[in-house]
Amino acid sequence: MTHRETDNPEILDLLPRLADEDAGVRRIALIELADLEDPEGLPWLTDALVADAAAEVRAEAARLLEAWEEPDVVQALCAALADGDEAVRLAAAQSLSELKSTEAGELILPWVRHADAFVRASALRALRELRLGAAATPALYALDDAEAGVRREAVGILGWLKRSDALPALARLASDDPDTEVRRAATGALGLASDASVLPALRAALADEAWQVREEAATTLGKVGLDAAGPALLAALDDTYWQVRLRAARALGRLRHRPAGPGLAGLLVHGIANLRKEAALALGELGDTWAVPALRAAEADGDPEVRKAVRIALVQLQGAA
Repeated sequence: MTHRETDNPEILDLLPRLADEDAGVRRIALIELADLEDPEGLPWLTDALVADAAAEVRAEAARLLEAWEEPDVVQALCAALADGDEAVRLAAAQSLSELKSTEAGELILPWVRHADAFVRASALRALRELRLGAAATPALYALDDAEAGVRREAVGILGWLKRSDALPALARLASDDPDTEVRRAATGALGLASDASVLPALRAALADEAWQVREEAATTLGKVGLDAAGPALLAALDDTYWQVRLRAARALGRLRHRPAGPGLAGLLVHGIANLRKEAALALGELGDTWAVPALRAAEADGDPEVRKAVRIALVQLQGAA
């Protein structure tokens, strides 16, 4: 990039240090340049990112450019995703993920087809929260990527865009993907619509070998809000991991699935305080006054958060009565 002219005396004072032979001096000069927050300084920052011989300087430039969305900056950050140094690549990916404009997203889109998996995943990650409609097609394509990290980021985009046409593909990933994190992400993304078609995949995820996927499935079933999920969630109250039980209890409360009452009441004496708290809150949401004696017995719980949850549940049940 050719430096444009500047009349800013502070930038002019930094130019000799930006060209210093010592990489440490150049890095500190870049930091001072960025602190000026003057767009006229951007060419020197992007030049450092693209061409500086020292990886530490390129990485610093990538970090310093996170607040800027000018086309030259976005292009330079995208190119830095393929840098030979890992620290530079990670810094560029993080800066790209901070972008907020759809215009920046348009510049990132071509990079989702890059030959390098890290570049593809980082580009998809940067696009995720921009909610750019044009990202849906490459994200659907990336669901079949050979790299798990790319598939995971593609799932995130489709979830943010609430693409109901992606539900069948997401259901397939939730059930069959070999990577635990991809299955977990796909399971969560199935909550983008209250559609009964996702129940089979979510029930299957509730029996996944990985507890993290089971936990996500319980959470998502609560979000979907279909009472037909109640029996599977009720069974999950006996999961070997308390984290899954907690999410199942929360979901059963949201669904107001009254058959879960006895199972939830049994959790009021569990050794994990967070689980006792969620069970109490869920009992209150069920609105079934038969739970009052069990909640009264829990009023003396040793954990203040549990006692608070019990009081809230009792107030709810008094209103129901």
